[in-house]
Amino acid sequence: MRNLSPVDQFLFGLMNASLLFTLVYWILGFDTQFATGFAIEDGPVEYGTAVMLFVSALVLAWHSARQCRKGQALAGLCLSIYALIFVFGTGEEISWGQRILGLETPASLREVNFQEEITLHNIVVGGKQLTKTVFGSGLTVAILLYLLALPALYGRSRLVTRIADRLAWPVPSWRHGIMGIVASVVMLVVEIPRQWEVYEFVFSLLTTSIFLAPANTATFGRPDAA
Repeated sequence: MRNLSPVDQFLFGLMNASLLFTLVYWILGFDTQFATGFAIEDGPVEYGTAVMLFVSALVLAWHSARQCRKGQALAGLCLSIYALIFVFGTGEEISWGQRILGLETPASLREVNFQEEITLHNIVVGGKQLTKTVFGSGLTVAILLYLLALPALYGRSRLVTRIADRLAWPVPSWRHGIMGIVASVVMLVVEIPRQWEVYEFVFSLLTTSIFLAPANTATFGRPDAA
């Protein structure tokens, strides 16, 4: 087994520490301290998630530029789209800078937004929050499929390998899948306010690790540093 790079040691260290802190707060019954301290709104976990999502976007944009220089237009376009998705995620995580800039929520948005803020994922449609439908369990399943199914099939299924290479999907390594399982188990076991903020933070750290050194390094044209 290859040793983790210094960057991965740092990223995985943050993941492990975040999950451990969550477990300790839960075991000790410090629900209020967790919700108003470690995982507080606009606190270290939430802003950490936003920062790492933006770093993920920058890494994807860097890969996109490299692919374009190599003449791989489709791969470059796909990676640009992925980068924009992560920029969107960054904006949503901090309510597009609303509280930082002191912006007021438009009346029309306040009426349909569960938290009365400038975000799309908290909008209520037909009595259902998008957080719990589009951004909820369905997204969790998609993430786990990406972390577990893609590494299992890449290199073994010709079709999956061709699609992944063609569309420039950064393929996770097994360490990412294992961490995804561990984080999911912790979230299922723990019942503490704002615990999912930690799950989002772990996900943002995972994507940064994956994008910096994807398992399909040949596709991205860089040496395996992980």
